[in-house]
Parts: sequence; structure tokens; C-alpha cells
Amino acid sequence: MSAAPLGSFEEQVLLAVLRTRAESYGMAVRREIEGVTGREVAIGAVYATLDRLEAKGLVASSRGHGTGSRRLFEVTGAGAAALVETRGMRDRLWRGVELGELFGDGAL
Repeated sequence: MSAAPLGSFEEQVLLAVLRTRAESYGMAVRREIEGVTGREVAIGAVYATLDRLEAKGLVASSRGHGTGSRRLFEVTGAGAAALVETRGMRDRLWRGVELGELFGDGAL
């Protein structure tokens, strides 16, 4: 791997940016994560993570058009590569893990 793997929340934020596409401003990213995970997310955590991802070159931001325009985010090529690498690492870690063994009868 060329860079450190993404943290869990960084991965969620990047995926939410991809999923919200043209509406990828902070609140939309927050709502997407909350809707998919069923967990509350602080907007400050979303913006801090977006700023950190931008500093790493994994997202880029721009202002939308019009008054009071929102700061919109998009995943960069480096961000897409980081997602691929992180997913690959996670998949390799899961390979060979059988959670059913933890429950005796194999039921989850």
C-alpha cells in the first residue's frame, strides 16, 4: 500500500461524498452517513474529516454558484485509490474469518 489506510470514518465520509455526487456538501454527507449507518454524526466531525481529507489530497472542494453557495466536495483520483486500497486491506483481513465459530452453532 502506498499510503496509510483510511480510518473507518474517513472511509465513510469519502463514500458519502461519492454517493451524494453533485450535492456533496457537508450536511448532505452527514445525512448520507446517518441514513446508511443509522448512527448520529456530529457535523463538526464531518467538516474536520473533510478538511483533513482535503489536506491529504483525497478530496477537493469548490464553492457552488450563487449567493450563500455551499462548499462542495469531490473525491480525487488519490481518494479513489485510497478507497480501493482500504477496501482491499479490509477484505484481506476478513478472509478466513468465520464469525459463526464464535457462536457455537454457527448462527449469528
